Amino acid sequence: MWEASTKTGFYKPASLNSDGFIHCSTFEQTMETANNYFAGQKDLVLLCIDTNTTEAAVKYEAPAGVSDKRTDALFPHIYGSLNVSAVVRVAALMPDAQGTFALPDEQA
Repeated sequence: MWEASTKTGFYKPASLNSDGFIHCSTFEQTMETANNYFAGQKDLVLLCIDTNTTEAAVKYEAPAGVSDKRTDALFPHIYGSLNVSAVVRVAALMPDAQGTFALPDEQA
């Protein structure tokens, strides 16, 4: 999905239609989110976004999922398509043999 976005200039995941926004995490929240919701998935990429340059509004809100126990945390939600120009870095996010994620070396 990300590669297609680079051709159109905008990233529009399914959550934009179903939830009305794009789910994101802060740098500090990223690995916990990846391990909680995507453990073992091998086709993920980590998009590092400059929220100062997104064309759509970014709001920091409580977790959208009722199963998310991090109720004291605020997560960035992008209310519209993500302009590719706001993505400052893309890195493959691969799980280890146990299906667990760690930050890629270039992000650590």
